[in-house]
Amino acid sequence: MKNAINWFEIPVKDYERAKQFYNAVLAGEITDMHMEDMMYGVLPYDQKGNGVGGAIIKSDFSVPSVAGCTLYLNGGEDLAVPLARVEAAGGKVVMPKTGIGENGFMAQFFDTEGNKIAFHSMN
Repeated sequence: MKNAINWFEIPVKDYERAKQFYNAVLAGEITDMHMEDMMYGVLPYDQKGNGVGGAIIKSDFSVPSVAGCTLYLNGGEDLAVPLARVEAAGGKVVMPKTGIGENGFMAQFFDTEGNKIAFHSMN
């Protein structure tokens, strides 16, 4: 097994608000791929390089939470860059950029939907 994570889904209450938030924070475009009973948007990822991808999802069985697993998004070269966009996009930083020794840096935030999400980077 190359990666422990294969795909992830971030539950949302308001699809358009969440899409706008993640477009702004990740400086990319979410691709709508709605299905019959759900609104689904794929976050930008390297599809050709076997990258791990994910999506935002609005459905009856997906509920945002600050108490569940913590998902770490790729913070790029320096997670301070996307982290600086969180509050302007409507989220709240709850742990600033924090060193974790030889493993780089992490930070946590609440998105507009009530999920606790994190960034990781080596710088």
